[in-house]
Amino acid sequence: MTVAVVTGAASGIGAAVSRSFAARGVQVVGIDLRDTDICADLSTHAGRRAAIDATLAKTGGTIDRLVCCAGLGPQAEPASLVASVNYFGAVALLDGLFDALKRGDAPSAVVVSSNSATLQSWAGSPLRSAYLSGDETGVHDLLRAVPAEQAGFVAYASSKNAVTVAVRQRAAAWGGARVRLNAVAPGPVNTPLLQAGLKDARYGDAIRDFVPPLGRRAEPDEIATLIAFLCGEDAAYVHGSVLFVDGGHDAAQRSTMF
Repeated sequence: MTVAVVTGAASGIGAAVSRSFAARGVQVVGIDLRDTDICADLSTHAGRRAAIDATLAKTGGTIDRLVCCAGLGPQAEPASLVASVNYFGAVALLDGLFDALKRGDAPSAVVVSSNSATLQSWAGSPLRSAYLSGDETGVHDLLRAVPAEQAGFVAYASSKNAVTVAVRQRAAAWGGARVRLNAVAPGPVNTPLLQAGLKDARYGDAIRDFVPPLGRRAEPDEIATLIAFLCGEDAAYVHGSVLFVDGGHDAAQRSTMF
């Protein structure tokens, strides 16, 4: 039986991905803070290590699919927590479970990024450099220097940009191991995470006004459908890609950049 590991499995996109896999007869191992198979805090080194160890124990060290959905929105406090989960948690799981994926059947992994990753240029940014060098303390220090009313958005957008870069940086090594790795970049999706953001006095209006050309927010199942495709045999030659699933928002914002 195909085995899939899904982080952030208890709600939102992660829950939709878990349902989608289960409907296809896939055995799902969920990771989240609560209400799933493995309860672990991906914002900490210890929590990441516990999640990896428990996953390897539960799967016998062989995984066919890995989907990193766990993430926090800009409203989470402190902003450093957003960076720790969205980037360092995701990368730790990718690298920590890579060997288990190499033992899998037609293995593939997908990371949930965001179209917010492209809303500003991060080229040459000290934040991006700190992420990609693995300097979690440095990222936290840089975020503390950002004005409080902007820190959450900066943490969110920079972490999603950096994790997308991390996916692309791994394309050569993962491809050589015959493990496919891609990212999806949703826009606003009707999840508990989005609802929490809408209620936030700092970011609620900006999130509310972030309406894509299709004129509506996505549903979690719509993102899960793309992820299931990327994990399956119909996407056997899709590797190292970033697929926007945002109702046309990125195209409208950056029509000459691709």
